[in-house]
Amino acid sequence: MRNSLLEVTPVIPPGLARLPELAGNLFFSWHRPIRALFEDLDPELWKQTSGNPRLMIRCVNQSALERCARDEGYLERYREALATLDAYVHVSAPGADEPLIAYFCAEYGFHESFPIYSGGLGVLAADYCKGASDERANFVAVGLLYEQGYFTQTVDNDGNQQAEYRERDPRDLPVEPVRTAGGEWLKVSVRIAGRDVVARVWKAQAGRVPVYLLDTNCPENAPSDRDITHRLYGGDDSTRIRQEMILGIGGVRLLRALGAQPAVWHLNEGHAAFLILELLREHLAAGLPFNAALEAVAADCVFTTHTPVAAGHDAFGHDLVVAHFADFIREVGIPVERFLDLARAPSVPHLFNMTRLALNGARHVNGVSRIHGGVSARLCSDEWPEVRPEDNPVGYVTNGVHVPTFLHQRWTNFFDRELGVEWRERLRDTDFWSALERVPDERYWATAQDVKSRMLVSVRERLQREYERKGLSPAQLHHVTRLLDPQRPGVLTIGFARRFATYKRATLLMHDRARLARLLNNPERPLVLLFAGKAHPADEPAKHVLREIRQLMMSPEFLGRIVFVEDYDLQLSRSLVAGVDVWLNNPISPLEASGTSGMKAAINGRLNLSILDGWWAEGWMQDNGWGIAPANVADPERRDALEAGLILDTIAEEVLPLYYDKDAPACPPEWVRRSKRAMMSVIPRFNMRRVLFDYTRGLYQPAIAQYRRLAADGFTGARTLADWKQRVRAAWPKVSLKLLSDSTRDLPRGERLRLSVAVALNGLAPADVRVEFLARRLLPRADRMPPALSSYAQPVRDGLWRAALEAADDADKAGETIFALDAEPPECGQFATEIRIYPFHELLTHPYELGLMKWL
Repeated sequence: MRNSLLEVTPVIPPGLARLPELAGNLFFSWHRPIRALFEDLDPELWKQTSGNPRLMIRCVNQSALERCARDEGYLERYREALATLDAYVHVSAPGADEPLIAYFCAEYGFHESFPIYSGGLGVLAADYCKGASDERANFVAVGLLYEQGYFTQTVDNDGNQQAEYRERDPRDLPVEPVRTAGGEWLKVSVRIAGRDVVARVWKAQAGRVPVYLLDTNCPENAPSDRDITHRLYGGDDSTRIRQEMILGIGGVRLLRALGAQPAVWHLNEGHAAFLILELLREHLAAGLPFNAALEAVAADCVFTTHTPVAAGHDAFGHDLVVAHFADFIREVGIPVERFLDLARAPSVPHLFNMTRLALNGARHVNGVSRIHGGVSARLCSDEWPEVRPEDNPVGYVTNGVHVPTFLHQRWTNFFDRELGVEWRERLRDTDFWSALERVPDERYWATAQDVKSRMLVSVRERLQREYERKGLSPAQLHHVTRLLDPQRPGVLTIGFARRFATYKRATLLMHDRARLARLLNNPERPLVLLFAGKAHPADEPAKHVLREIRQLMMSPEFLGRIVFVEDYDLQLSRSLVAGVDVWLNNPISPLEASGTSGMKAAINGRLNLSILDGWWAEGWMQDNGWGIAPANVADPERRDALEAGLILDTIAEEVLPLYYDKDAPACPPEWVRRSKRAMMSVIPRFNMRRVLFDYTRGLYQPAIAQYRRLAADGFTGARTLADWKQRVRAAWPKVSLKLLSDSTRDLPRGERLRLSVAVALNGLAPADVRVEFLARRLLPRADRMPPALSSYAQPVRDGLWRAALEAADDADKAGETIFALDAEPPECGQFATEIRIYPFHELLTHPYELGLMKWL
């Protein structure tokens, strides 16, 4: 009995009988009135439980429940919350024939009380699930349930980060065991390193979307296997590969055990790429040849990459992979080298690269912003070695955020009053949001300052708890928080809060400390920098950055001007993005894949001051914040100095004068105008409903159609395509083309362009290739900037002329096939021209997916 836990639970009054139901659906994570019901039971306990509704109703005092059960005002709010949840969950369920999307991710950041996330990837994945729920999509998510999740951060007085991992009781989490028809806990088994590892299945409900989570803490498993899902991103390569096997292979098996038949398998990052191997095994077991099975799998897999550097992609040594997959390799009956080739990157051939596995096993690949799409296309270009990066199959859909989660409740109420409650259904309607221009500035500013005051209260409370825990004096706390006054929220506050990776350069503004000190200590225009963020426990350079900020915070010149708030989580994130005046982001370009924190700030009317990288390169509209062009220099030190100077210049010359408008001290009109523009430009373009639409149109629907084409008539299409590709690859090295006639340099308008080429096809038929004339307009200069937000379903690009050459019926004397062009130019101008040949088949997903192309 020593140190054992005894929990005395209250009895929920009949009038509040459905409180556990409200606590059990993650709808509470984006519906604040539900969270308020639990907070009002006991506000102090709510803070102690980190806003955990399930833990609240197990630990709250009986008298608090009975008091609320007698409070008619509380009961009315309770009934409204139930009616809202019931209406949301039960209206317009997806039809039985609507294709099912299965979404796999290693982490999900739904709410701070459900700590199975580490940062942006997990928050984005949860936002995506919430968006799918709002859109009534036929959607299921799969992940892992970690006992410890990510760490809780404390920072000592010297700035050293301490990482504390806490065991989570599943009873505290919004999950329930999944039961079989016989009432037993549903479990799946994965063969790993010669033994069967069992994983049990949990279910979380995110509005309308089920989220299935696997954990291996089962009595059937050896102790080392029970620890596979112990900690998010924890352990060595052996632990990581086993985690990813459970996620990918176990995830497919749990869906099969539930009778689910997804039409699309969406891999959100490469952690889940082992699902490709499980789908491949299924098709091989059904009798498909290996290459045909791979075509079938790839047709309905979608892969989203979030990593802008090669070092960020998971890769495992071949010996480790073979040891863990030996039984799997024997079962599918392929040579070990053929298995390893599925994930072999040409640049690092001795590693099993998860991104390469995803690229080989998915025909639909995207980055998460326009810049990142281009970066990813270049990073993965050796997958399609003869194709220009800008033409290869990597596209992009720029990220968005779930507006109901991150829009402050005060703004929600403001929109209800000023725009009408229909704003929730018109998130993608740009014209609708222009109505904000007509809202009186005074009412708008009052709401903005109210939100800021509430943020300052929250930050002060966090700092107070931290200082009390560390035994620091109230006087020290006062010095740090003296400018964070909720009663006087007029001090310009700049926020920087995110994962402390070195490329994000949290200390960039400290590059010129003397100038920064002068800016911060100007009594006429006071300025505060608020910092928050965690460094990965193994990232020593990032921890050094954190230490530097913490030490600066306590130095005399920056005391009370630079403030670091520890243990960055979703609660603090929501508060900061809604409340700071300016959101700062200064990554090394182009290493910011997308970033979403700035979107969250902008939907709350906060102004971004950011390097033009990631999403902001598409979101900046000149008058909705400040965009800093990356310095085009090779030397990192000089780059940092230049960009730090540009940001400090912007703060000194534009941000501070605009905020402290002496002619309008009560309400700075130009600041308010920009704030409104931030909302008007970002809400309709960077919300999760738009993202779901772009994925559905650009990736899901094509994947569904392609799989059906290949699967028809017993996978005849998959077999045909696989055999054709094998034949083309064998013949391609000896395919060549030569120009038979000199192309003209001058062509009067109205005349036709005529040219011909001879092609040695090396046994291929003319129908197996496409010979194409390509002209890019140089003058008048064409706008070749890819479209914002999505590369899919885009209009024909300006200044690009393509024309196919037709094959003649007879070969020439050398046995070569003649291809000829007879076409009228579409416009006048100066063009750079070329002729290219590439394999072509009507069953290809992307015209260049073989990566084979030759040029004249």
